Amino acid sequence: MSEGSNTAMTSATAAPAPGHPYVDAATGQVMVRPSALTAADAGSLAGAAAGALGLVWLLYERILPFSGALGFWLCWYVAFLALYWGIARSQWEARHVREKIATAVFTGAGLLVLAVLADMIGYIGWRGATAVGHRGFLTTDMQKTGPLDGLDSGGILHAMIGSLEQLGLATLFAVPLGFAAAVFMSEIGGRLARPVRTVVEAMTALPSIVAGLFVFGAVILSLGFDRSGLAASIALTVMMMPIVTRAAEVVIRVVPNTLREASYALGASQWRTVWNVVLPTARSGLTTAILLGMARAVGETSPVLLTAGFSSGRNSNPFSGEQTSLPLYVWNYVRYPQPDMKIRAFGAALALMLMVLILFVAARLVGGRGPGELSRRRRRRMARDRVAPSPAAPPSPPARPVPAAAAVVHPQPEPAS
Repeated sequence: MSEGSNTAMTSATAAPAPGHPYVDAATGQVMVRPSALTAADAGSLAGAAAGALGLVWLLYERILPFSGALGFWLCWYVAFLALYWGIARSQWEARHVREKIATAVFTGAGLLVLAVLADMIGYIGWRGATAVGHRGFLTTDMQKTGPLDGLDSGGILHAMIGSLEQLGLATLFAVPLGFAAAVFMSEIGGRLARPVRTVVEAMTALPSIVAGLFVFGAVILSLGFDRSGLAASIALTVMMMPIVTRAAEVVIRVVPNTLREASYALGASQWRTVWNVVLPTARSGLTTAILLGMARAVGETSPVLLTAGFSSGRNSNPFSGEQTSLPLYVWNYVRYPQPDMKIRAFGAALALMLMVLILFVAARLVGGRGPGELSRRRRRRMARDRVAPSPAAPPSPPARPVPAAAAVVHPQPEPAS
């Protein structure tokens, strides 16, 4: 092997130094890894952050009459970007400076979102843990509890029952309608597909108070029904259906067309292809669509306020009588001036937040696989089937002789004259 080939192999296998240009042996081009964090990058970030902090502190505390934590950190972030741009411009080329500034901006936005989420979860958990920690808070209702009673009395059992029943009925109504609309738009089509898609997209941005007013006017006032958990579930159905429809349509469109063509080639009809091929292939994505719709509806307050009413006692029948849900419980008791009532509201908010987080985590876990990808359980079962010996085939019966009357005799061709 020649010396040039050894050099090429060494440059191809050796890892390039982060942040430094190197020659790619395959293409012969000069490559750079600008996204790698080097010592110079770390020093530049630390220097810009410290300089911006000192500059903003000097302006806030000594020179300008500014105050407020939000304004302080906003000014610090702007000053940090300006100082970081100046430090980076003195070290790297313009294209690398743009890449590093963009990385700093998007990283800062992500950290800001995480900080807001952590602050919200921490504050609600800190305020609600006092109520949840009391015995009986999750197993009693508020029927015999007044505003001046302590935290040992009263709980959120009736609100949890109402939320689960209303969410279950809304899911029962919204999922078949949403899947049917998604199959129509993605598999059947026609002239009505575009108007239906436009209506679904418009309903996705529908304010929840409008859905509550619609059900209040159409079901309660016009038809004469009383406020109940059923009316609230109908309002939640209006909120869930566009979410389920849009997510299911996207998932169904991802299913490869080769599976449909193979089903048609075997003689299956369109509805059988959809039922036996398309929907099973998109099962994980459809489950994600259901969970996203449930997470959208579980925290709604205004539709439930207009359609379900409020009750401090337990009502396990969603078809009769007013019924309370967790969002309505929080909205009602957080307005009380008594501190214990506010703590009960934060405890209900903590329980509601845990329900929403569980739904979103379940959606992330269930929707992690792509359409048609086998689960771990299915892969293990297929592996066991391949390893296990197949049972011996039964001996074939002896061939039956052909009767003489059934034998076909081919006449010999006559010789040509």
